[in-house]
Amino acid sequence: MNQQEILKILQQNFPKSIVEMEEMPNDHIPIVSSGWLEVATFLYEEPELKFDSMQCITGNDLEENMLEVRYNLHSMVHLHKVEIRINVQKDNPKIPSIEKIWRVGDWFERETYDMYGIIFEGHRDHRRILLPDDWEGWPLRKDYETQETYHGIVVPKVKE
Repeated sequence: MNQQEILKILQQNFPKSIVEMEEMPNDHIPIVSSGWLEVATFLYEEPELKFDSMQCITGNDLEENMLEVRYNLHSMVHLHKVEIRINVQKDNPKIPSIEKIWRVGDWFERETYDMYGIIFEGHRDHRRILLPDDWEGWPLRKDYETQETYHGIVVPKVKE
């Protein structure tokens, strides 16, 4: 099954959860954040789709006050794949967590939170995974300014 066929199934079942665009992209399906948990559950449970493997979750800073999360899913049963993209505002970066659907999402969501500050609502252990809990800011955002010091230790700007 190709991405356009998957898109049609989602449009039939979740018309309000698909971001309507003048020309729909061929390489991903844009989803509205508020509908993501329901769509994700369907992608996992629907026998015709059965996306039983989450390959990756990653963030992206689109500037203009927007962040994006990309989900790469694969079906081991049907051997098809899909990429889902969700955009959120930087000042309210919230997306429903899917770690209870795809358990590996636990680590991916925590890493995306740690680097971009995107909050995955409903996550069972929503805390930093790479940086200390008291680290300030989100290092992969384009507007991030490196701390001068951390607990009195100088944070080098460039490794030599």
